[in-house]
Amino acid sequence: MEYSVIMSGFGGQGVLMMGDLLAHCGMKAGLNVTWMPSYGVEMRGGTANCTVVISENPIGSPITGIPKAVIAMSEPAFTKFGKQLPDGGLLLVNGSLVSNSSQAACSSNGIKKLFIPTRELAEACGNEKMANLAMLGAFIAESKIMELDLVKQEVSTFLPPEKSKLAAGMITALDKGKEYIESL
Repeated sequence: MEYSVIMSGFGGQGVLMMGDLLAHCGMKAGLNVTWMPSYGVEMRGGTANCTVVISENPIGSPITGIPKAVIAMSEPAFTKFGKQLPDGGLLLVNGSLVSNSSQAACSSNGIKKLFIPTRELAEACGNEKMANLAMLGAFIAESKIMELDLVKQEVSTFLPPEKSKLAAGMITALDKGKEYIESL
């Protein structure tokens, strides 16, 4: 098993943290992982993306030209990375930010596309800054790349001590994403 995912959005949306947490959990599960972050010079508000590869076998490269999944947290991310998916790929899109016209224009091509209302899910948790965690919960539930319970258990060890107070909210947001997928 080898699974590669590109996560992309604006700087400040927590895209790199989302990928870092996924890679951390893959490593804790005993899998081989790579996490390759990339961000624009502007940082907050600029572009940010990362590639995570998780495998039972050694990984030849930390980047991928043909990912199995793309998570697009912004319209530019949707436009740029959605095209890289092959037939059978998984595209999760932040339906709270990607325009309705882009959603309507999104063709099928054998790709499974899910528009996740991340802001609304995060607001239901009481913190709209948790939209990235709601998306990660949805991705894990849909891809079945690992058990969400493992991710929830690792949240507190992943966070630095000064951010430990965020753990409960992060776990709630992960669950909201999973619940959304289960409701489809």
